[in-house]
Amino acid sequence: MTYARISHISEYVGQEVTIRGWLYNKRSSGKIAFIIIRDGSGFIQGVVAKNAVGDEMFELCNSITQESSIMATGTVHEDPRSPGGYELQVSKVELVYMAEEYPISLKEHGVDFLLDHRHLWLRTPRQVAIMRIRSEIIKAMRDWLDDHDFILMDTPILTPASCEGTTTLFETDYYGEKAYLSQSGQLYNEANAMALGRVYCFGPTFRAEKSKTRRHLMEFWMLEPEMAYCDQEENMQIQEQLVSYVVQRVLTRRATELKILERDTSKLEKIVAPFPRMSYDDAIEYLKSKGVDTYWGNDLGATDETMLGEIHEKPVFITNYPAAVKAFYMKPDPKRPEVVLCSDLIAPEGYGEIIGSSQRIDDPQLMFQRIKEHNLPEDTYKWYIDLSRYGSVPHSGFGIGLERTISWICGLDHLREAIPYPRMLNRIYP
Repeated sequence: MTYARISHISEYVGQEVTIRGWLYNKRSSGKIAFIIIRDGSGFIQGVVAKNAVGDEMFELCNSITQESSIMATGTVHEDPRSPGGYELQVSKVELVYMAEEYPISLKEHGVDFLLDHRHLWLRTPRQVAIMRIRSEIIKAMRDWLDDHDFILMDTPILTPASCEGTTTLFETDYYGEKAYLSQSGQLYNEANAMALGRVYCFGPTFRAEKSKTRRHLMEFWMLEPEMAYCDQEENMQIQEQLVSYVVQRVLTRRATELKILERDTSKLEKIVAPFPRMSYDDAIEYLKSKGVDTYWGNDLGATDETMLGEIHEKPVFITNYPAAVKAFYMKPDPKRPEVVLCSDLIAPEGYGEIIGSSQRIDDPQLMFQRIKEHNLPEDTYKWYIDLSRYGSVPHSGFGIGLERTISWICGLDHLREAIPYPRMLNRIYP
């Protein structure tokens, strides 16, 4: 018996194989039944002829419920009319387990209902396509970094303090001491970069922001490279090369999934480095010219980012924000200390910021001063100040939000579909 994965079914044309999977859908027209089988790697139509399998097996095929687990044996044929271009002429069906009445039928359901059943919603073709693209994006990011001399370094999930000095922290007890779920691995990765030159971490991060927007999750995944002997200019060049590579690779390797999502790939084909740049100063003036009530020194909100992202067909870097609206570790511009050497990369099509980056402070006195200005506990950050005391160098880094990047590349309306089990305000089930 030859077991085949649907994703490799083209290799078995004319051969008899067994597909191990689940019944996605079925229909019958008298003496022929059509069963759609999924196995996690794809979907295929099985044609069950009553005169080929006999009355008993034909009746079994008609009685099998949606999402029952089955093994279907048959001969693979090319058929351009079928989804994927192949079908299975079924000779035998074995029932592994008859499913109870499935709660997610092949019709429209409300979002809350689908989120309550996220563990089952993931089985649908759209969600499978998104998860496959998610996996491809992760692999593409890591492949690019690995191929450019970056070393993967794991950073703590439990930390004694915030990375950005904010109050958006999930607090927990650590044997009588306060500890927090990590907002970012950046500070630890800066230390790692001083040991290994170019490093990155990749993992879950947590923000206790009471935001209920399509761009926010309480738990999300972030890729964070840090580079020693790297200024902000080189930092941005690395970002645009990485993002371009990821988008083009998804176009090449996940065309089928993008088609399932009905994504307009012509927009993604234009995502090639270099990316346009706009200073924060010019961004504020542009927003004012469009009637936005804003001023220099105000941070950019989601609506502002959407408007700025609509100017270009590619992502755009917004550079040199005021120091007052950015994190304590960002290096001031030596020529203009009221702004910092930083950028946010804004995705087109209204998807907002996908990368935040900066050159980091490398002067111990300035670092100490900034920590005091932000009222951060000096004892907690003593180790971090050490980085600028012992062999400091110009260094930069960035964090790319995985789910926002997936949402943009897939063309999703909300981040909740970009992660297997979304954690949002007022939702931690399932």
